[in-house]
Amino acid sequence: MKILFCIFLIIYAFNSTAQDSVYVRKTINTLTAKQFWGRGYTKDGMKKAAEFIGKEYRKIGLTPINQSYFQEFTMPVNTFPGRMSVNINGKTLIPGVDYIVNNESPTLKVTALLKKIDSLNYQATPSLKVTMKDKLTWSVASEVSKNTIIDISRKSVKEVPTTISVDIENKPIENFKAYNVVGMVKGTQYPDSVLLITAHYDHLGGMGENTYFPGANDNAAGVAMLLSLAKYYIKNPPNYSIGFICFGAEEAGLVGSRFFVENPMVPLSNIRFLLNLDLVGTGESGMTVVNASVYPKAFALLNEINDQKHLILKINARGKAANSDHYFFTEAGVPAFFIYTQGGPAFYHDVFDRSATLPLSEYHDLFKLLVDFNRQMMK
Repeated sequence: MKILFCIFLIIYAFNSTAQDSVYVRKTINTLTAKQFWGRGYTKDGMKKAAEFIGKEYRKIGLTPINQSYFQEFTMPVNTFPGRMSVNINGKTLIPGVDYIVNNESPTLKVTALLKKIDSLNYQATPSLKVTMKDKLTWSVASEVSKNTIIDISRKSVKEVPTTISVDIENKPIENFKAYNVVGMVKGTQYPDSVLLITAHYDHLGGMGENTYFPGANDNAAGVAMLLSLAKYYIKNPPNYSIGFICFGAEEAGLVGSRFFVENPMVPLSNIRFLLNLDLVGTGESGMTVVNASVYPKAFALLNEINDQKHLILKINARGKAANSDHYFFTEAGVPAFFIYTQGGPAFYHDVFDRSATLPLSEYHDLFKLLVDFNRQMMK
C-alpha cells in the first residue's frame, strides 16, 4: 500500500508539472497572438492583454484590491497605426524585418537621393537620415521629433543605397489609457506582510497596419511565470500575503510601476521583498539578479538554495540598474530583485521574439527556486 501511495504521489507531481508547462506555453501563445497586436498602443493591444490577465486572475482565484484588479493611469505616446512604407533602390522593404522607423518619427512622405555620410549613415533630406544596422531593435517613445531616422538591416540591403521613398504615418496620443493588473493571495498568519511578484505585460505593439512585435520572452514569459506562481499559492496558502502585479507601459519607461509606487494599492512599508520577472524564457546559460550587490544577504540565500537543489547553472550578480519595474520600488526603499535568464535565442525588441522559438528550458527550475526563496523569506 505504501509503495502504491508513493507511486501515486510521483504520478500526481509529474502530471501537475506537465499541466503547468501546458498552461505556461498556452499563456505565452495567447499573449503573443495577433489579436493582442504586440500588447501595445495600437489596435487596443495593451487593453486586450490587461483584460485577459484580469480574467486569468479571476479564474485562478486571486483577490482584487479595492474591488478591482485594474489600476488605471494615462501617458503620452507616439504610435504608428497606419501607412508604413519604405523603398530603397526601387526595392520595397518589409517593416520589422528589413527596417524599423525611429520611435519618435513624425508622419513623412518623401522620395529623395541618399548622400553618403560614412559607411553606415546616409542623409536623404535635412530631416531624414538612414542608418545601416546589423540588428534591428525597436522601442516606445512618448514624444515626437522633427526628424526621422530609418534603420535598415544590412542583411536586407547589401548594395549601396542610393534612393529612398518613404511613406509613414504617426499618431501621437496625449492621454493613452493603460492599466496595472493587481491581485492578492491573503497570508494565513501575517496578512499585513506582503511579498510581491511582478512582471510587465506590455510590449512594443505594432509598426504600421501589418507588423507587430510578439514579445514572447519580453515579457509574455514573465507574465506566464507570474500566473503559474499565483496558481501555486492559491493551492498552497502562504504565511505572508503575496501580491501579483502585471505592469503596463514598462517599455515606455517604467511608467506603470512608477505610477504604482506613487499611488500604492498596498502600503510600501508592508512589502517585505519584491521579485520582478522579465525575460525569463530561457536559462541554458544561467540567470542574472539585478540588485544582488544591494541586498547581499538575500542574494546569498538565493545562491544557497540553488547550490543545495542544483537548479540554475549559474546565478550572476549585478548591481543597481533602472532597467525594469523593480527600480522605483527600490528607490522608495522596497527591497527588490530583478531576475532575467540567459542563453537560447537572442531575439530582443524585434519581430522574431516569438513563442515558437522560446525554449522555456529552465522554467521548472526557476519556479522551484522562486518558491523556495519565498518560503525562506517568510520565516
